[in-house]
Amino acid sequence: MSAILLLALCLGIGLAMARDQRLPPGAPQALNFWIVNVALPALILVEIPKLHFSRELLFPAIAPWFVFFGAIAVFSYTGRRRNWSRGTTGAMILTCGLGNTAYMGLAMIEALRGPELVGAAVIADQFGSFTMLSIGGVIVAAYFSGAQPTAAQIVRRVFGFTPFLALVVALVLWPLGGLPDILQTVLTRIGQTLTPLALFSVGLQLKFRGIGEHRLTLLGGLGWKMLFAPLFVFGAALLLGLDINAPNAVAGILQCAMPPMVTAGILAEQYKLNPSLANLVIGIGTVLSLITLPLASMLL
Repeated sequence: MSAILLLALCLGIGLAMARDQRLPPGAPQALNFWIVNVALPALILVEIPKLHFSRELLFPAIAPWFVFFGAIAVFSYTGRRRNWSRGTTGAMILTCGLGNTAYMGLAMIEALRGPELVGAAVIADQFGSFTMLSIGGVIVAAYFSGAQPTAAQIVRRVFGFTPFLALVVALVLWPLGGLPDILQTVLTRIGQTLTPLALFSVGLQLKFRGIGEHRLTLLGGLGWKMLFAPLFVFGAALLLGLDINAPNAVAGILQCAMPPMVTAGILAEQYKLNPSLANLVIGIGTVLSLITLPLASMLL
C-alpha cells in the first residue's frame, strides 16, 4: 500500500502545484532533464551489474518487446486509418508501447506478489522496457518528429541518449562486478529521485480538458497498453509452452500490464510529438493502474 500511496501522492501534489503562481516557468522541462539525463542513468548503472542471467529469465526480458512492436503495428495502422498526424502516431507508440516497469513496476509487483518476483521484474524492466526506450524509443521519436532523419542521424541520436550510454557502460561493468560500493550508494540515492519527480512532473503538466476531444484515442491507446498487450503476452506464454503460474512468467505478464512509461512521455515532449496527448495518456493510465494492476494480479 505504501508504494501505491507514494505514486498517488506525487501525482496529486503535481496536480495541485500546477495552479500555484509561484511555480517557476519551465519547471517541468528542468525536472524532465534531471529525470532522463541523471536519475535514470544512475539507476541503470546500479541495477544492470547486479543481474544474474539464466534461460528462465528470457521470457520476462523479451515480453516488453512484444508490447512495443505490437504498438508500432497497431498505431501505425490506426494512424493511417484515422488520419493522425505523425506527432500523434509517434506519441501513441511511445507511451502505449513502453510501460512504467521501473519504480512503479518493481514496487507494485513486490507489493502485490512478494519480493520473490522482483528479480524477474528487474530483467523485464532493464532488458525489456529500458532497452527498447534507449534504442527503439529514440528511433521512433526521431522518425515521427517529422525531420525524416537519415540512418546516421538516428545512430547519433541513439548514442547521444544518456540512458543508452549508461546501459553500455553498465554492460561493460557487469562482468567486473559493478561499481565500487560508495559509488553504488551515491547513484542509488540519485536514482531514487526518479519516480517521485517523474510523477510530480506529470501532475504539473496534466490537463484533463482534452479527455473529451481525445476520448477515442485514449480508449484505444490505454486499451492496448493495459488490456490487450498483457493478454497478447499471456497468449504468447501459452504458445511457448511456459508455466504461466511460474514466477518468471507472472512477473513478465504483470510488467506488460503496467501503465505508460513516464520517461517515454518525456521523450515525446522533447521531440514535440503531441506532448499534451502523451501526458494525458500517462496521467490517466497511471491513475487507472491503481485499480487494474491489483485486478490483473488476482487473475494470474
